[in-house]
Order: sequence, then structure tokens, then C-alpha cells
Amino acid sequence: MITIHPQYLTDKEGNKISVVLPINDFNSILEELEELEDIKLYDEAKKEDEGERILFSDYLKNRK
Repeated sequence: MITIHPQYLTDKEGNKISVVLPINDFNSILEELEELEDIKLYDEAKKEDEGERILFSDYLKNRK
């Protein structure tokens, strides 16, 4: 789990309107989001997998 250290910007009434994050926290969040996207894409690819396989050497021979 990521530990973040947000700072909040508020309006005149004290309502939170924006968040400021240290760059390291922001980069950690981006890395986690990218990993989740990779997992999602992998799961989608597995659903479409029909089990057909070829050897890499055969692929290279037949590649144009």
C-alpha cells in the first residue's frame, strides 16, 4: 500500500478544492496505476486466449 502525504488547498470557506502531493508520492501512484492497467490488459487477453500455440522458431520461419 502506498503512503501519501497530501496537502490540501482550500477556498475561503475552508472547503478542500485541490490536492498537492510530493513528486515521489505522485510517481508512486502513477506506477501503481500502470501496474493495474497491465493486470487489466493481461486479464482481458487471457479471456480471449483460445489455447493455440506455435513455437517461436516456427514463427520466425513464417514471418514476412
